Amino acid sequence: MRTYIALAALVFTAGFAAPAHADHAWGGYHWARTANPFTLKVVDSVVPAWDGYLDTAIADWAVSGVLDLSKENGTTGSNDRRQCKPILGKIRVCSQTYGRNGWLGIASIWASGNHITQATTKVNDTYFGTATYNTPAWKQMVMCQEIGHDFGLDHQDEIFSNANLDTCMDYTSAPASNQHPNAHDYEELDLIYAHLDTMTTVAASTVRMAPANADEEVTDDPETWGRETHRSADGRSSQYERTLQNGTKVITHVLWADDARGRGSRGER
Repeated sequence: MRTYIALAALVFTAGFAAPAHADHAWGGYHWARTANPFTLKVVDSVVPAWDGYLDTAIADWAVSGVLDLSKENGTTGSNDRRQCKPILGKIRVCSQTYGRNGWLGIASIWASGNHITQATTKVNDTYFGTATYNTPAWKQMVMCQEIGHDFGLDHQDEIFSNANLDTCMDYTSAPASNQHPNAHDYEELDLIYAHLDTMTTVAASTVRMAPANADEEVTDDPETWGRETHRSADGRSSQYERTLQNGTKVITHVLWADDARGRGSRGER
């Protein structure tokens, strides 16, 4: 059986003329900052089995000339990882057995206007514990791609049968050569962050920004993601958007696992 995925991504074009090969930004969303390079903290809320993959992804993306990444330890209790509540000004990365709910990984951003204010990445160990996905290549590709979405990159290609582009921002069913960013990803980051802002959404705060009310929390349950706004080239829903009562938008991208294929746009059980 071939393995198909519709990978999560969130992001975003800054409106500049791109080089021929750097054209995979999406939506205009970006972290506001007043200088480059800027330092973005990645909060580690994964189990130890994921730490090496997270460390590699952070090191890979920190090669960019416009951003620096640093890791800080987050809470790793079972319930904390399940909720994976966002932290203002940071990216939080969580792992948990979220259940056979259809998805392998999701990435969400909270946006004020076109500025990202906080972001999360979740990887679903219910699937990464299976023979299909419990491989270093799958784990590294998904971790790399989801974090890439959280600061602005879309996929370079969404055709599964195409030859691999040697980047984690490429759809594939054979991820061996797609575990890390490539030069075009760094070019696109240069474009997205070429302009400076007059304020910053990158903060050292440890305060979490709650939804307007508990009923509006965006969780690992597809029913909380809002309306579908994008389908990938294989016809599967891959992006959702929800507007909270306080005006904040939450955009969620989903990577569907193979056993969710044909279950509908939300991977219904």
